Amino acid sequence: MSKVFATAAEAVADIVDGSSLAVGGFGLCGIPTELIAGLADRGVTGLEVFSNNCGVDDHGLGILLSAGQIRRVTASYVGENKEFARQYLSGELEVELTPQGTLAERLRAGGAGIPAFFTPAGVGTPVSEGGLPWRYNADGSVAIASPPKETRTFGGRTYVLEESIVADYALVHAEIGDTEGNLVFNKTAMNFNPLAAMAGRTTIVQVEKLVEPGQLDPAQVHLPGVFVQRVVHTGLQDKRIEKRTVSA
Repeated sequence: MSKVFATAAEAVADIVDGSSLAVGGFGLCGIPTELIAGLADRGVTGLEVFSNNCGVDDHGLGILLSAGQIRRVTASYVGENKEFARQYLSGELEVELTPQGTLAERLRAGGAGIPAFFTPAGVGTPVSEGGLPWRYNADGSVAIASPPKETRTFGGRTYVLEESIVADYALVHAEIGDTEGNLVFNKTAMNFNPLAAMAGRTTIVQVEKLVEPGQLDPAQVHLPGVFVQRVVHTGLQDKRIEKRTVSA
């Protein structure tokens, strides 16, 4: 069966309410904008999202957030988004904050079939000891707090157990892909994309350039097609900048 879909809307057509999503991107760099737009148009709700951040108010995952389509977010950075802060503090959104390297490894481990791992990141903090507010009540009290995690000592150093992430779907952006799903990313736009792709049971990628099998040098492939189930050619992506700064 061909992995190529004609449109982003067709590629995300079977994502239903309550699905979990691993989404690539870092800030506004390398985010699967067309796939996100396809989900926004479908109006699916109750989504659980694993991503480095949740976009900005009017772009990226921020579009789904503003429309009330996201129920829970696991991320390492949540700045630049006023609506995110409003929903979290008002009890409309559940948020699990995790160290950035831990999030990356949780995604990679999920794709590698590793159920959990020990890391020193977060030991001695609420990350391991529990008590981080995952969800607030409307009156500002904590409705759900993070539980304590298992710790163990190896070689005289304490480590905390972190569980891997496996999502129902992964949404990914790549610069070049072939029809078999082999992907090439563009510099820093690689970021969390290959990790998210590995963590998805069904991985959907939008590519700026689509080529035939054999046209990619195998040595240049960043992610093999075994991790990718669907490919859609969306063309050149509009590159936005969060905070444009120029010299006087």
